[in-house]
Amino acid sequence: MNYRNEEIIEAYKLYSKLAVEGASSLGEMRAYTREEHIEELMNQFAAQDHATIIIAGEQVYLVPIASSSPFHMSNETIKKLYLPNNATNLDIYLMYVVAIILLGEFYNSYQTKEPTRVFISMEEWLEAVNTRMETLAQIDKEVLQKVEEEQEYNWIKILEKWLALDDVKEKAKKLTGVTASRISFLNMTKQFLEKQDMIKDIGNYEIEITEKTKVIIQRYYMDYEYNRGILDFIYQHS
Repeated sequence: MNYRNEEIIEAYKLYSKLAVEGASSLGEMRAYTREEHIEELMNQFAAQDHATIIIAGEQVYLVPIASSSPFHMSNETIKKLYLPNNATNLDIYLMYVVAIILLGEFYNSYQTKEPTRVFISMEEWLEAVNTRMETLAQIDKEVLQKVEEEQEYNWIKILEKWLALDDVKEKAKKLTGVTASRISFLNMTKQFLEKQDMIKDIGNYEIEITEKTKVIIQRYYMDYEYNRGILDFIYQHS
């Protein structure tokens, strides 16, 4: 398709703004939503960067859809911004798993593409993670090793790390039946997800997911083969 020079320049300007800021208002991206050629060009630019453009509520987002995207946040950046100084990649993998379980609570263990609840409390999130981890920990170690080879995901170490959080010398309990260390880890994950505009704190130790998260899950999240394998593994053992 042939594009006018003015359209190419306008699309590039808008895409550059989105690339720098990660999100922009619908008003600022008016040309993207109203002009077909601008939309096509910007979507092509995003595809070249292994990213996608989504509209959620009154915002337009540029979202990486592959680790090769220049907008994908590296493990080192995540550790530097959101985790303690002694954190390793294992902490990131565990954070990813507890985030998956959180979202699964909103989507009936990913059996639906529409949320089945409005909010969740921190205590309910923690209970869900505990239950899921304890269930996975009952799987034979040889089976876990086979799954690790298939998914290139260190499930044994992830499970060991979560279950070991009970062994730290933090005996003060902030929620019924759980130690402060596990809550601290969920709080770190919560802060990361809030910064990514994935969840919102609504007070009273309760959180809800954002329109951005709903769109990502509906359109992309469950379609990726890698994510799908991890989701199936987490939720096939009920």
